Amino acid sequence: MPPPSPTPAARTPRAALAELLAGNRRFVSGQPVHGHDVTAAAAVASGDQQPYAVVLGCIDSRVPLEAIFDQTFGSICVIRTAAHVLDRAVLGSIEFVVGQLDVPLVMVLGHERCGAVGAAVEALRAGERPGGSLAYVVAQIAPAVAEVGADDPEAGPLTVRRHVRRTVAALRADDLLAGPVAAGEVAVVGARYDLATGEVALLEE
Repeated sequence: MPPPSPTPAARTPRAALAELLAGNRRFVSGQPVHGHDVTAAAAVASGDQQPYAVVLGCIDSRVPLEAIFDQTFGSICVIRTAAHVLDRAVLGSIEFVVGQLDVPLVMVLGHERCGAVGAAVEALRAGERPGGSLAYVVAQIAPAVAEVGADDPEAGPLTVRRHVRRTVAALRADDLLAGPVAAGEVAVVGARYDLATGEVALLEE
Protein backbone atom coordinates (compact mmCIF):
# COMPACT_ATOMS: atom_id res chain seq x y z
CA MET A 1 0.00 0.00 0.00
CA PRO A 2 1.43 3.40 -0.91
CA PRO A 3 2.43 5.62 1.99
CA PRO A 4 -0.03 8.37 2.85
CA SER A 5 0.46 11.76 1.29
CA PRO A 6 2.25 14.28 3.47
CA THR A 7 -0.12 16.02 5.85
CA PRO A 8 0.16 19.65 6.92
CA ALA A 9 1.43 18.42 10.30
CA ALA A 10 4.24 16.57 8.53
CA ARG A 11 5.43 19.62 6.63
CA THR A 12 8.42 20.32 8.85
CA PRO A 13 12.11 19.86 7.99
CA ARG A 14 12.37 16.88 10.34
CA ALA A 15 9.25 15.17 8.96
CA ALA A 16 10.27 15.82 5.37
CA LEU A 17 13.72 14.33 5.96
CA ALA A 18 12.12 11.31 7.65
CA GLU A 19 9.89 10.75 4.61
CA LEU A 20 12.81 10.91 2.21
CA LEU A 21 14.89 8.47 4.24
CA ALA A 22 11.94 6.12 4.69
CA GLY A 23 11.49 6.09 0.92
CA ASN A 24 15.14 5.28 0.44
CA ARG A 25 14.86 2.39 2.90
CA ARG A 26 11.92 1.00 0.90
CA PHE A 27 13.98 1.34 -2.26
CA VAL A 28 17.07 -0.37 -0.80
CA SER A 29 15.00 -3.19 0.70
CA GLY A 30 13.44 -3.95 -2.66
CA GLN A 31 9.98 -2.84 -1.59
CA PRO A 32 9.39 0.39 -3.54
CA VAL A 33 5.85 1.63 -3.93
CA HIS A 34 6.48 3.93 -6.88
CA GLY A 35 8.01 1.56 -9.41
CA HIS A 36 11.78 1.97 -9.08
CA ASP A 37 13.79 -1.14 -8.32
CA VAL A 38 17.19 -1.18 -6.61
CA THR A 39 18.31 -4.08 -8.81
CA ALA A 40 18.04 -1.77 -11.83
CA ALA A 41 20.23 0.77 -10.06
CA ALA A 42 22.83 -1.87 -9.26
CA ALA A 43 22.83 -3.16 -12.81
CA VAL A 44 23.59 0.18 -14.43
CA ALA A 45 26.09 1.15 -11.72
CA SER A 46 28.36 -1.69 -12.80
CA GLY A 47 29.23 -0.03 -16.12
CA ASP A 48 29.48 3.34 -17.81
CA GLN A 49 26.31 5.34 -18.17
CA GLN A 50 24.79 5.38 -21.62
CA PRO A 51 21.70 7.62 -21.50
CA TYR A 52 19.86 8.28 -24.74
CA ALA A 53 18.24 11.62 -23.86
CA VAL A 54 18.53 14.65 -21.61
CA VAL A 55 15.30 16.25 -20.44
CA LEU A 56 15.25 19.83 -19.22
CA GLY A 57 12.11 20.39 -17.19
CA CYS A 58 10.58 22.40 -14.39
CA ILE A 59 11.08 21.87 -10.66
CA ASP A 60 7.31 21.43 -10.20
CA SER A 61 6.81 18.49 -7.83
CA ARG A 62 3.90 17.25 -9.96
CA VAL A 63 6.20 16.60 -12.91
CA PRO A 64 8.75 13.91 -11.90
CA LEU A 65 10.51 13.37 -15.19
CA GLU A 66 11.75 9.78 -14.81
CA ALA A 67 8.26 8.75 -13.74
CA ILE A 68 6.24 10.47 -16.47
CA PHE A 69 8.47 8.95 -19.14
CA ASP A 70 8.60 5.58 -17.34
CA GLN A 71 12.39 5.47 -17.47
CA THR A 72 14.70 3.47 -15.27
CA PHE A 73 18.20 4.18 -14.01
CA GLY A 74 20.76 5.13 -16.61
CA SER A 75 18.32 5.88 -19.40
CA ILE A 76 17.86 9.65 -19.25
CA CYS A 77 19.69 12.62 -17.77
CA VAL A 78 17.42 15.07 -15.97
CA ILE A 79 17.92 18.78 -15.38
CA ARG A 80 15.26 20.78 -13.55
CA THR A 81 15.00 24.50 -12.92
CA ALA A 82 12.02 26.77 -12.35
CA ALA A 83 10.26 26.93 -15.73
CA HIS A 84 13.28 25.18 -17.28
CA VAL A 85 15.23 28.46 -17.16
CA LEU A 86 18.65 28.25 -18.76
CA ASP A 87 21.81 29.49 -17.09
CA ARG A 88 25.47 28.70 -17.66
CA ALA A 89 25.42 25.66 -15.39
CA VAL A 90 22.44 24.20 -17.23
CA LEU A 91 23.96 24.92 -20.63
CA GLY A 92 27.26 23.42 -19.55
CA SER A 93 25.51 20.33 -18.24
CA ILE A 94 23.67 19.80 -21.53
CA GLU A 95 26.88 20.40 -23.49
CA PHE A 96 28.59 17.76 -21.35
CA VAL A 97 25.84 15.19 -21.81
CA VAL A 98 25.71 15.70 -25.57
CA GLY A 99 29.45 16.00 -26.12
CA GLN A 100 30.82 13.48 -23.66
CA LEU A 101 28.03 10.90 -23.47
CA ASP A 102 26.92 11.10 -27.13
CA VAL A 103 23.30 11.73 -26.20
CA PRO A 104 21.33 12.41 -29.41
CA LEU A 105 18.20 14.02 -27.96
CA VAL A 106 17.51 17.08 -25.83
CA MET A 107 13.92 17.70 -24.78
CA VAL A 108 12.66 20.92 -23.20
CA LEU A 109 9.48 20.14 -21.28
CA GLY A 110 7.09 22.81 -20.08
CA HIS A 111 3.82 22.20 -18.29
CA GLU A 112 0.51 23.91 -17.72
CA ARG A 113 -0.18 25.98 -14.61
CA CYS A 114 3.55 26.62 -14.14
CA GLY A 115 4.07 28.70 -11.01
CA ALA A 116 7.25 30.36 -12.25
CA VAL A 117 5.55 31.40 -15.47
CA GLY A 118 2.63 32.69 -13.44
CA ALA A 119 5.01 34.75 -11.32
CA ALA A 120 6.56 36.26 -14.43
CA VAL A 121 3.18 37.14 -15.90
CA GLU A 122 2.07 38.79 -12.67
CA ALA A 123 5.36 40.67 -12.37
CA LEU A 124 4.99 42.18 -15.82
CA ARG A 125 1.35 43.03 -15.23
CA ALA A 126 2.19 44.80 -11.97
CA GLY A 127 5.38 46.36 -13.25
CA GLU A 128 7.25 45.07 -10.22
CA ARG A 129 9.98 42.43 -10.16
CA PRO A 130 10.54 40.14 -7.15
CA GLY A 131 13.65 40.41 -5.04
CA GLY A 132 16.50 37.98 -4.65
CA SER A 133 17.53 35.50 -7.31
CA LEU A 134 13.87 34.92 -8.16
CA ALA A 135 14.23 38.16 -10.12
CA TYR A 136 16.66 36.33 -12.42
CA VAL A 137 14.13 33.56 -13.08
CA VAL A 138 11.40 36.08 -13.85
CA ALA A 139 13.73 38.05 -16.12
CA GLN A 140 14.48 34.91 -18.16
CA ILE A 141 10.77 34.22 -18.67
CA ALA A 142 9.79 37.86 -19.22
CA PRO A 143 10.61 37.97 -22.97
CA ALA A 144 8.15 35.15 -23.61
CA VAL A 145 5.51 36.99 -21.58
CA ALA A 146 6.15 40.17 -23.55
CA GLU A 147 5.81 38.33 -26.85
CA VAL A 148 2.37 36.93 -26.02
CA GLY A 149 1.23 40.01 -24.08
CA ALA A 150 0.99 40.11 -20.30
CA ASP A 151 -2.60 41.37 -20.42
CA ASP A 152 -3.83 38.52 -22.62
CA PRO A 153 -6.33 36.41 -20.61
CA GLU A 154 -4.45 33.33 -21.82
CA ALA A 155 -1.03 34.78 -21.06
CA GLY A 156 -0.13 31.89 -18.74
CA PRO A 157 -0.57 28.93 -21.11
CA LEU A 158 0.59 30.96 -24.11
CA THR A 159 3.76 31.95 -22.27
CA VAL A 160 4.47 28.32 -21.36
CA ARG A 161 4.51 27.37 -25.04
CA ARG A 162 6.45 30.46 -26.09
CA HIS A 163 9.03 29.99 -23.35
CA VAL A 164 9.56 26.35 -24.38
CA ARG A 165 10.13 27.44 -27.98
CA ARG A 166 12.53 30.18 -26.91
CA THR A 167 14.49 27.71 -24.79
CA VAL A 168 14.66 25.25 -27.68
CA ALA A 169 15.91 28.01 -29.99
CA ALA A 170 18.58 29.06 -27.48
CA LEU A 171 19.84 25.50 -27.17
CA ARG A 172 19.94 24.99 -30.93
CA ALA A 173 22.02 28.17 -31.24
CA ASP A 174 24.46 27.24 -28.45
CA ASP A 175 28.08 27.26 -29.62
CA LEU A 176 28.71 23.60 -28.83
CA LEU A 177 25.28 22.29 -29.85
CA ALA A 178 24.67 24.16 -33.10
CA GLY A 179 27.07 22.00 -35.12
CA PRO A 180 25.67 18.61 -34.07
CA VAL A 181 22.12 19.94 -34.49
CA ALA A 182 22.85 21.21 -38.01
CA ALA A 183 24.46 17.89 -38.90
CA GLY A 184 21.38 15.99 -37.73
CA GLU A 185 23.38 14.21 -35.02
CA VAL A 186 21.41 15.83 -32.20
CA ALA A 187 17.79 16.92 -32.01
CA VAL A 188 16.44 19.57 -29.64
CA VAL A 189 12.67 19.38 -29.25
CA GLY A 190 10.03 21.14 -27.17
CA ALA A 191 7.04 19.56 -25.48
CA ARG A 192 4.30 20.25 -22.94
CA TYR A 193 3.11 18.04 -20.09
CA ASP A 194 -0.60 17.88 -19.23
CA LEU A 195 -0.98 17.72 -15.46
CA ALA A 196 -4.48 16.25 -15.69
CA THR A 197 -3.88 13.44 -18.19
CA GLY A 198 -0.15 12.80 -17.83
CA GLU A 199 0.30 13.16 -21.60
CA VAL A 200 3.38 14.73 -23.14
CA ALA A 201 2.67 16.48 -26.45
CA LEU A 202 5.38 17.71 -28.77
CA LEU A 203 5.10 21.35 -29.76
CA GLU A 204 4.94 22.01 -33.46
CA GLU A 205 7.91 23.85 -34.92
